[in-house]
Amino acid sequence: MSGQTVFTDDFQRHRGLLFQLTYRMTGSTADAEDVVQETWLRWHRVEPGTVRDPRAFLVRTATRLAIDHLRRERVRREAYIGPWLPEPLPSAPGADEPVARTESVSMAMLVLLESLSPLERAVFVLHDVFEFGYTEVAEAVGRAEPAVRQLAARARAHVRERRPRYNADPALRRTVTDRFLKVCLGGDLSGLMDVLAPDVALWADANGSNEMPREVLYGWDAVLAFFRDSIKLFPPDIAAHPADLNGGPAGLLATADGIAAAVLLDLDEQGRVAVVRLVRNPEKLTRLGSVPG
Repeated sequence: MSGQTVFTDDFQRHRGLLFQLTYRMTGSTADAEDVVQETWLRWHRVEPGTVRDPRAFLVRTATRLAIDHLRRERVRREAYIGPWLPEPLPSAPGADEPVARTESVSMAMLVLLESLSPLERAVFVLHDVFEFGYTEVAEAVGRAEPAVRQLAARARAHVRERRPRYNADPALRRTVTDRFLKVCLGGDLSGLMDVLAPDVALWADANGSNEMPREVLYGWDAVLAFFRDSIKLFPPDIAAHPADLNGGPAGLLATADGIAAAVLLDLDEQGRVAVVRLVRNPEKLTRLGSVPG
């Protein structure tokens, strides 16, 4: 086997890890793919056989590229119109993943991670999600180990304080999601009120689309009014399809033209919808593929 083949195999062996890391850091499959591609280009410029630990080299390269991306992206997101949500990521129902890793890919957690600094986010993802040691994390982010420990403690405290207090059983989430979509598309406002928590919040990411609210809506009145007005705008052929996104049950709204929106819900302890996250930006839906059969 040639040195170049081994070199390529080393990258392919760790490609999945690099994508999972960078998606959690950027909240975007497109950006994660770009970072992984740039990591490959930099890896390809290295002389085969000169890197003692390919995994460490690739993680370090991808991490630093992702940190640089986040720093640039913060400026661009200031011009984003309305709430920003991560790009939905298809996932396998019941996938056998560690709890921390599954939670870290949820919409709720990715939104929370947006409030960390790029360095804090990188340290948290590397150490608390993927269980890299502090020495490895320090090498990946280019900081001394004591500084990395401080960053990790600060990020962990921030996440602990703000993370959702309740994580519903997937079977319940599936049931409530299906019911929520059914009553919404059917225009059943009374049924919708039964599903929603009184203090429900709705995030609609459409980057300025006229039919979507440009701020987060809070409470029964605001959310019900939004759906009451939206029902009139639904295309006649729109239909709901079950999906599994970001580690849990979700829904897709689609027409003959393709996927129109992704819907992800958080539930409260009573099994009511506490948060609705509606991804309507077409650029964030292109990688979801075709509508499930």
